Amino acid sequence: MSDPYIQELFAERIGGNQYGKSTAIYKFEKIKRAKKAAKAAKPDVDLIDMGVGEPDEMAFPIVIQTLQEEAAKPENRGYADNGGDEFKKAAAQYMADVFEVNDIDAATEVVHSIGSKTALSMIPACFINPGDYVLMTVPGYPVLGTHAKYLGGHVHNMELREENNFLPDLNAVPADVLAKAKIMVLNYPNNPTGASATLEFFAQAVEFAKKNNLIILQDAAYASLIFEGKPVSIFQVPGAKEVAIELHSLSKSYNMTGWRIGFVVGNPLIVQAYADMKDNSDSGQFLAIQKAGAVALANPQITDEIASKYSRRMDLLVDALNQNGFNAKKPKGSFFLYVAAPKSATVDGETTEFDSGEAFSQWLITNELISTVPWDDCGRFVRFSVTFAAAGEDKEKEIAGEIAQRLAKYQFVF
Repeated sequence: MSDPYIQELFAERIGGNQYGKSTAIYKFEKIKRAKKAAKAAKPDVDLIDMGVGEPDEMAFPIVIQTLQEEAAKPENRGYADNGGDEFKKAAAQYMADVFEVNDIDAATEVVHSIGSKTALSMIPACFINPGDYVLMTVPGYPVLGTHAKYLGGHVHNMELREENNFLPDLNAVPADVLAKAKIMVLNYPNNPTGASATLEFFAQAVEFAKKNNLIILQDAAYASLIFEGKPVSIFQVPGAKEVAIELHSLSKSYNMTGWRIGFVVGNPLIVQAYADMKDNSDSGQFLAIQKAGAVALANPQITDEIASKYSRRMDLLVDALNQNGFNAKKPKGSFFLYVAAPKSATVDGETTEFDSGEAFSQWLITNELISTVPWDDCGRFVRFSVTFAAAGEDKEKEIAGEIAQRLAKYQFVF
């Protein structure tokens, strides 16, 4: 059965009358297919999946127990709309406890999100008109830029390069773009580079935003997952709340990826605009999940324990790679290790050349069943995630040792 007229009805933003006809394969679909083919070809070799950026363990028992208890209460059955007061207060207290940001008004400067992704998709609708620009770091998470384009806006990519510690060069943004820009998106600790921002950089960003009439959206999904020092918030910069909001997520820091709970915090006018857009887009996250989230936020030591695990795994992975000629450097936070891809690999006199990070990543899956994510936006890199499944420290060491052993047969050229 065919409906030929339906093909003509699709919006241009998703391809218009060519929707569904593209033969291009999305990067993550390529990885999925390569993993499936590699497992079929070598069923006796365990796949080491270091591409998935998702916690490998469940939420902590205290959080799960709270969800179970709250889900049984009739008062939690209804629409949550823009959120329960308990979660808002917990979020404001979390900002004080973890980041020493003590001036957050829970009533006017916090609204929950059904995960950061939904917030990133809604916020452009608050500000972007046709022709407006958003400034986004690349490589990075594209959702806000995608929705800005849906609204007729444009994206200017600010490149993240190793020589600049994977921080954007704000002074490189063209003047004609700045004149039309409204939002600058930052994300630190960063996905995929793992880089952390300093307070000095955040101060520069705030000054830059004020000078150029910009809003800053700091995607802080990994902000509390750090390996050294103290967690950093843009609101530790005086005056940041005049121009900025932060997006916080419980997905990574509390092993609550599928729970879809986070919060937007900061400038009260921006937070209100988001809340109004949200009110016309969803009916809020289940109150039992919000109350479980409040318990999680009140126990930041959970995140400390999770971060210690990732730090330990990161040490093992860096060592395994560097034993084999890589130049891996442990980041200060997140669970991502961003590593330059080799130009070639030689074994038994046979050399395979790689013209991109994607080529190396595909080769690594196919030949050694080690899954990574390639990033070729600003150089040839692959991203390892230390969220691989491993029950306990002995298993972590075993997997790291297996990676080192599988790579040891090759001579890599960088």
